[in-house]
Amino acid sequence: MKKAERQALLAVLQARFEQNGGRHAGLVWEKVAARLEADAGKLESLAAMERTGGEPDVIGLDKKSGAYLFCDCAPESPTGRRSLCYDREALEARKENKPEGSAVELAASFGAELLTEEQYRTLQTLGMFDRKTSSWIATPPAIRKLGGALFCDRRYDQVFVYHNGAESYYAARGFRCLLRV
Repeated sequence: MKKAERQALLAVLQARFEQNGGRHAGLVWEKVAARLEADAGKLESLAAMERTGGEPDVIGLDKKSGAYLFCDCAPESPTGRRSLCYDREALEARKENKPEGSAVELAASFGAELLTEEQYRTLQTLGMFDRKTSSWIATPPAIRKLGGALFCDRRYDQVFVYHNGAESYYAARGFRCLLRV
């Protein structure tokens, strides 16, 4: 990433951090910025999240590792990450009308991970997300082994968890990432 791109991304992240203090009460931007400046790979990950419409922001601090937790905070599932099936196995299982890719693989290419159900529910305490869209979440192996995958959304002021065939994909379903910095 070129210096100008890095500075532009840091400016966007700082502005978002300052505008949404309720997502990360007690955390200081200068400490977050120092951690980001020390790890070019994490900045690349955040750039990919930003480029695909995620609007990543700090949502907390992992007390065990000391890592800052960045999550996609776009109001709806990121536009550049929709119409994807769940994972590579699901993509390969489709015989026709294959989507461009899979949520698990794209998240991994960012160096990030899909949110778990618990992380998704925590995110929903910080704002109102996915009121018109839905987002794939990390699916337990037992469900995935049977061909299913989980997704969530927020309707009627409640967070719902649903299931679908992992090979399914919809224009209004994407995924949200979590990145540890």
